[in-house]
Amino acid sequence: MKKILILVAIAAIFTNGFAQTDNASQQQVNSAQRLLNSNQGLTIGGYGEVHYNQALDGDTYNNGQLDVHRVVMLFGYNFNEKTQFVTELEFEHVKEVYVEQAFIQHKISNAFQFRGGLMLIPMGIVNEYHEPNTFNGVERPLVDKYIAPTTWREIGAGFTGNILPASIRYQAYVVGGFNGYDGSAKFSGKNGLRKGRQKGAEAYVSSPNFTGKVEYFGIRGLNVGLSGYFGNSQSTLYDGIEKIDKEAVAAADSSTIGMSMIGLDARYTYGGLQLRGQYYYTSLSNTEQYNEFTGSDLGSSLNGFYLEAGYNLFKHLDNVKTDLIPFIRYEAFDTHNNVAGNLAKNDAYDKNAITTGLTWKMTQNAVLKADMQFVKSAADDSYAKTFNAGFGIMF
Repeated sequence: MKKILILVAIAAIFTNGFAQTDNASQQQVNSAQRLLNSNQGLTIGGYGEVHYNQALDGDTYNNGQLDVHRVVMLFGYNFNEKTQFVTELEFEHVKEVYVEQAFIQHKISNAFQFRGGLMLIPMGIVNEYHEPNTFNGVERPLVDKYIAPTTWREIGAGFTGNILPASIRYQAYVVGGFNGYDGSAKFSGKNGLRKGRQKGAEAYVSSPNFTGKVEYFGIRGLNVGLSGYFGNSQSTLYDGIEKIDKEAVAAADSSTIGMSMIGLDARYTYGGLQLRGQYYYTSLSNTEQYNEFTGSDLGSSLNGFYLEAGYNLFKHLDNVKTDLIPFIRYEAFDTHNNVAGNLAKNDAYDKNAITTGLTWKMTQNAVLKADMQFVKSAADDSYAKTFNAGFGIMF
């Protein structure tokens, strides 16, 4: 709760301190939105990033890792001025292929647009804005890996739109949920909910879930978002059992959990200054029964946050057309924030990280990055250190 109050206070300071500025602030646009905004029939886009990660330890030698982390191609097609289709094909680590998005959108009005298919869950910042030129640091924030499992997408349908007089954008969808059990546990203390993402790949549903987000962008340079995800995990044990078979139903019930996730995020730019923050809290029910049934160690709540500050050193140099942004990010997250029953809290899952480095935008859509990351759990005596470098593009 203290972290929520920190971000609320930051947003309030910006709102009060700069309320006199022009309220026609521009929303950040990701690759899919760029395709949707196009007036052409067929539109092609994409993004990609190549990384070098080097663990540093004064006592041992460590091999570095070189990785074409992802290359993504996007294709959009406008059937007419109201109906559009967007798909995103991702190649990860050279050998893995995924469909990250594949949805159709029909515009009824600016404030009311139907969207259905494989869509990004609108939680936080990075899950929707994860192109390499949209965030600092070579790797995405750890909070967006272990608490909100980016890149998080599921098949569903709902509505989105912009209420321009109120400077509000909203999204509201009914979606398929996490695979929590398909013969073995998919959730754990170490990875949280991450292993349960179905990603639209022959996904099954035993209980639909709801997700939504409201964003306010009425103050120049400021964007504040409130997001949520609610429902139950899915279990293959429900498939084909008779409703009167109490023993089978009880077993299936023990293989699922209830989820309520709340996210609060804020982004602010003023001149060369760039600030952003994000907080997640996830309450999980039925975890004692789930752990007992599956042998897992899932916590009954997860939380995490980060605060980041950067400054574009070239902002006020008229003859320089590139951006050079030193930044620092502090994040803390705990997948064992609370535990239920006889499960002992594992301090190794309570971590904090400091990431600091440089982002050089050669253009707005081509970037070089380098940073040092320090990660420590409550069970560790010292920080693990990693040097990261890489480049990314978006078009």
